[in-house]
Amino acid sequence: MAGQPGRSSFARSHPSMADAPETADRDARSEADAARQAARAADAQLRLGELSQARTDDIVEAMARAAERHAEELAGAAVEETGFGVAADKVQKNLFAARNVHAFIRPMTTVGVIARHEDRRVVEIAEPFGPVAAIVPSTNPTSTAIYKLLIALKARCAIVLSPHPAAQGCITRTAELLAAAAREAGAPDGAISWLTTVTVAGTQALMRRREIAVILATGGLGLVRAAYSAGKPAYGVGPGNAPAYIEQSADVAKAVRDIVTGKTFDNGLLCSSENAVIADAAVAEEVRHAFRAAGGYFLNEPERAAVAAALVTPKRLPHPDLVGRSAVEVARRAGIDVPPKTRVLIAPLAGVGRDHPLSIEKLCPVLAFYEVADWREGCERCKEILRYGGMGHTMAIHSRDDTVILEFGLQKPAFRIVVNSPTTHGSIGLTTGLDPALTLGCGGLGGNITSDNISPRHLLNVKRLAYEVRPASTGEAPHALPRPAAPARAARPAVLDPSALAARIDDYLGAGAANEAGSSESGGDAEAAGSRRVSPPEQGRPAEPTVPAEPAAFVCEADVRGALAAGRPIRIDPRTIVTPAARDLAAGRDILLEVDGGTG
Repeated sequence: MAGQPGRSSFARSHPSMADAPETADRDARSEADAARQAARAADAQLRLGELSQARTDDIVEAMARAAERHAEELAGAAVEETGFGVAADKVQKNLFAARNVHAFIRPMTTVGVIARHEDRRVVEIAEPFGPVAAIVPSTNPTSTAIYKLLIALKARCAIVLSPHPAAQGCITRTAELLAAAAREAGAPDGAISWLTTVTVAGTQALMRRREIAVILATGGLGLVRAAYSAGKPAYGVGPGNAPAYIEQSADVAKAVRDIVTGKTFDNGLLCSSENAVIADAAVAEEVRHAFRAAGGYFLNEPERAAVAAALVTPKRLPHPDLVGRSAVEVARRAGIDVPPKTRVLIAPLAGVGRDHPLSIEKLCPVLAFYEVADWREGCERCKEILRYGGMGHTMAIHSRDDTVILEFGLQKPAFRIVVNSPTTHGSIGLTTGLDPALTLGCGGLGGNITSDNISPRHLLNVKRLAYEVRPASTGEAPHALPRPAAPARAARPAVLDPSALAARIDDYLGAGAANEAGSSESGGDAEAAGSRRVSPPEQGRPAEPTVPAEPAAFVCEADVRGALAAGRPIRIDPRTIVTPAARDLAAGRDILLEVDGGTG
C-alpha cells in the first residue's frame, strides 16, 4: 500500500477523515464495533484492577519482549502500508518504546500503597483510571501503539485502540502481538482490543462510550479538539514547530550535526523534530558551511517558492503526499534538481507567518533558516515561530553560555527546551533525562491538560488515607479549623547588597578554569562541553564545625563541595539563590538545610 497516504488528509490527524467517502452502513458497523470493544474493556477492567504488582509487571514485561522481537517486522509493515518515513528509523522507534519506555516504567509502583507521608499521616494508594480509548496516528503507528499499550497495562487500565485508517493493518498487527503476549502472561481477555471497522463516527462513538474513562489522543489539532469535546478526561497533544537556535558560543559543528540528525530521523515525522534554524550573525556563515558539509541544500528564491507551492496547502498544512518523504523526493516533486546525497532542504526566510509558507511545521526534511543579530533577537524569533504553530511543544538551544540557556528556559513558550541535543531525540527522552514517551503534552499554551511527557502516572488516580493530626475544634465556633502555630522567627538579616551578590556570582562564574580535570558534571572535556567548573574556595581553610547562623544568599557548586569537606550543612531559605549544579551535587546528601526564614 505504499504511496497511498496521499489519498486524503490522513497524514496528520485521525478525525480529519471527514472527506473520506464513508457510508451510513459502515458508520453503523464502526459504532457497533466501538460499543462492543468498550464493553469488553470494561469487563476486563474489573479483573485487571485486582492484579498484583508482580503479575502486572510480568504482563508488561511479556508485552515489551514481544514488541522487541517484532520491532523490525512492524517497522517494515508501517512503511509498506503508509509510505511514510524510513524503515530503519522506525525500527529504532519501536525499540525505544519496547526498551527505553519499558525500562523507565518497570520500577514504578502502580498497585496498592505508592507513598506514605509520615509527617502528615497520609497514605497514598494507586487506583487505575479505567478503560482507555487510544487514538493512534499514521505517522508513528507501531511505536505509538507499543508505547500506549505498555503504559496502559502498567497502570492496570484496559485499552481500546482506534487505528488510523491509513495504518490500520500495522497497528492491528502490533495490538495482536502484544495482546497475545499479555494473555499468556495472565492478562484477562479484553484487556487489549481495537476497532476493526474504523470511521470518524466509530472513533467518536468510542471516545464517548460511558465505559471509557480516559482518552489518549495523538495527532493534530482536529483530533485533540474531538477528544476534548467527548466529555471525558483526555490527554491530547498539540502540533510541533520546533525552532533550533544556534548561539554564537555554540559548538557549531555539533549543533548542525544534531539538527540534521533530528530533522532527517524517520524523515521528520516526529512532531518534535526541528523545523527552523535560527543562527547568530557572528557564526551564521560557519553554520551555512557546516550544513552544506552535512548534506544540506540551501534553496534560492525560485526554488524556495517551488518547494512552498508543492509542500504547503492553502490551509497552511504540509501536503500529505510529501509528509515523511526524503529531501531528494520533496525536491523532485517540486521540480528541483538537487545532489543525490542531499539530506535536508534549507529555505532562508525573512519572516514568519502566512506570507512565509515554509515557516509552518513541515513533517519532512525541510528547514526554514533565519539569521539574527544576537540571542535577544534570536529569542524573539523563536517565540514567533512557536506562536505560528507549536505553542508549548518543543525547541532547542545550542550554546555554551549558561546565562543565555537559562534565559531561553525562562522566556520561551515551550515546555521542552532541549539543550545541545536534537529536539527529536531529546524531547522523547532518548538523549535527555526527560521521561521516555511518545505522547508529549503541550500544557495550557498548546490547549492541553498537561505539559508532561505522558507515562503510567497519568493513568492512575490516587486515593489517600488521611489520619487526624489535630483535633477538631469543640469550642463556640465548631466549624472553625484550628490555626497552626507559627514558627518562631528571628529578625531577618539585612538584605544582601545587589552589587555584592553580583560580585559573588561573577567570582563563581569566572573560576571555571581553575577547576581540576575530571571534576566536570558531564564527565567530558571542560572546554568542549562548554561548562563552567570551579575549585572549592574552602580548600586549605580550617573546617567550620558549626552551622552558619544565617541563611546563605547564594550557593554554588563550590560552596557545596566545601561544606561536604567540612562536614557541615548550608543553611538556606526561600530567598537563597542556589545554582542547578549546586542542587545536583547536594541531592540526597542532607547538605542544604532549608529553613523558613531568619535564624529560627
